[in-house]
Parts: sequence; structure tokens; C-alpha cells
Amino acid sequence: MKGEREGGMTCSKGPQVIGLISDGDESAYRWEADHLVTWCKQNNLELNALKTVEMVVDFRKNPAPPAPITLCGSTIDTVESFLFLGSTIFQDLKWELNISSLVKKAQQRMYFLRQLKKFNLPKTMMVHFYTAIIESILTSSITIWYAAATAKDKGRLQRVIRSAEEVIGCNLPPLQDLYATRTLKHAGKIVADPSHPGHRLFETLPSGRRLRSIRTKTSRHMNSFFPSTTSLINKARKPS
Repeated sequence: MKGEREGGMTCSKGPQVIGLISDGDESAYRWEADHLVTWCKQNNLELNALKTVEMVVDFRKNPAPPAPITLCGSTIDTVESFLFLGSTIFQDLKWELNISSLVKKAQQRMYFLRQLKKFNLPKTMMVHFYTAIIESILTSSITIWYAAATAKDKGRLQRVIRSAEEVIGCNLPPLQDLYATRTLKHAGKIVADPSHPGHRLFETLPSGRRLRSIRTKTSRHMNSFFPSTTSLINKARKPS
């Protein structure tokens, strides 16, 4: 983002702090870091600064190196990626390596599906196994990364589904349908909850039939959750 950068800290098995830094003013972000330390002390929680890292997302052409953050007398290491809720987030906000990890895990679990095939398990039971053990891996955080994933990466995931179809001997939901189903369900919860921070981003047009499109300046923003989900909802509501 031109003229802006985001900073974020994450603690191993602990809280995360995210801040938007505009025009080089880091005061609000650093206040949040200091406030985190104070809050932990007040609530009798021990903050391990040695297990805390910072990741900076900066898309300016000539970004200045960020000044280090200090917590509890220790300087926080800056990293290019970190694991958050099972998904690997990289500072370039690309998902290739995260998807590679998902494909690897799913392929490892395909071994067990093939073993069940050898024991002549009924198709219904094999589909249940696939849904719980393999599909759950393929769709991990899919509402976040699918719209921004490349066609090549989507194809890699879809090939795992096709392999499962060949083993089980029946059709399975394609990746696009899995994404749409989960995204619409998640968006429905946000729309129904006025207290959700993203509730106001799903603004209904006066006609009441469609949502107001979110203006974006970059493909990166367009492929993020709220703009891509708004487009998906409008397509779902389009009369056939």
C-alpha cells in the first residue's frame, strides 16, 4: 500500500496486535504494543518477549527499514511469515507456500483413504472420512485465501479432490463450490451481527436486492475477503 504499511505482532499461543501505520506515524502502533504489556501485567499474564515476533507488510517501492519494537526490555525479531490459526501468512500476502502445505497434508491423508478402499468400506463411510479428514484440510481458512490464490494453486488442490473421487468412486464437491458455500455462510453471520466489526462493509443498496460494491484500487484488495465476498453474494442473488 503506497505511503502506508502494516505492522503486527504475534505471541506464541498468545495475543496478536495489528496496527496500520500511515505517513510514517507509528505512535498509535507502539502505544498498542505498550498497552499489551500493561494489560498482561494487570491480568497476571506472563508475556514472553522471546517468543514474540513482528511481521511488517509494506508494498511501497522504497520502504524504510522499520524501527525495532521492544517489549519487556527485549527487542522483538522481525519475520517474513508466521503461523496463525493453522495458516501461514507471508508478508507479501501471497498464498503459494500455505497452499503447498495444505496439499502436502491432504496427500498424506489420502493414504488412509486408499487403505479404507482395500477393506471394501462402503462409499458412504468413505465420503464421511474424506469430508472429515481430507476436505477439512483443503478448506482450512479457504474464505481468506481462495480469491487471491492463483489458478495453478487452485488446480493443485482440485487434483487432490479428483484423486479422492477415483478412490471412492463418486463425485465430490469441487473446490469452487466449497469456497462459495463456506464464504456465503460466514458472510451471512456477519450480516446478521451488527456488533461485528465488518458488519457495515456489507451495505445493502436501496433496492434491497444487492450489496454495494466495495471500491478497490489494487487486485490485492479486490481479492481480499470483503470485496470478493460482496461480489460473490451479488452473483448468488442475481436472478437466473
